[in-house]
Amino acid sequence: MLKMMAVGPIQANCYILGCKETLEGAVIDPGGEALRIAKVITDAGLRIKYILITHGHPDHTGAARELKHIVKAPVLIHRLDAYGLGFPPDGELSDGQEIDVGTYRLTVLHTPGHSPGGVSLYAPGVVFTGDTLFYGSIGRTDFPGGDYNRLIEGVRKKIFPLGDDIRVYPGHGPASTIGRERRTNPFFR
Repeated sequence: MLKMMAVGPIQANCYILGCKETLEGAVIDPGGEALRIAKVITDAGLRIKYILITHGHPDHTGAARELKHIVKAPVLIHRLDAYGLGFPPDGELSDGQEIDVGTYRLTVLHTPGHSPGGVSLYAPGVVFTGDTLFYGSIGRTDFPGGDYNRLIEGVRKKIFPLGDDIRVYPGHGPASTIGRERRTNPFFR
């Protein structure tokens, strides 16, 4: 199961991924509203194994500390963005790392550019891109540590090769597919 909810003042996308067989789950980018996220987890009967953070900006990390205490799960983030958590992470996300959640296996893709430690999370059929790739756009690169060229290169080399049918679940806004972004996103034409 996959549940998307827009949370916090900037309405960042938080994703709850759950395995129907094992009832293990993961939360991606709890940017706010920890109690609302926790209610969805409880209603789904999930045991959260990990809280995964795509990058260290407050609209994606805002509820991580509170949610960690509620669901008793470790918080993982890339070491270059760990400063953005405001508390020490329980583990690191690194390029190529594989994370098992029930029958799902997520692969960490280091996709810097929006932030130095930005990652995307790939599972068969889907990729969670944080603020790297959006429907019709890309993440801002004018923040400290941003790098436009690295962001474009990361999408071209790590996300596009996953295949046109892969669903793209971004950090803000609607979902897309890699094929749609490859063909119509103005940043890649």
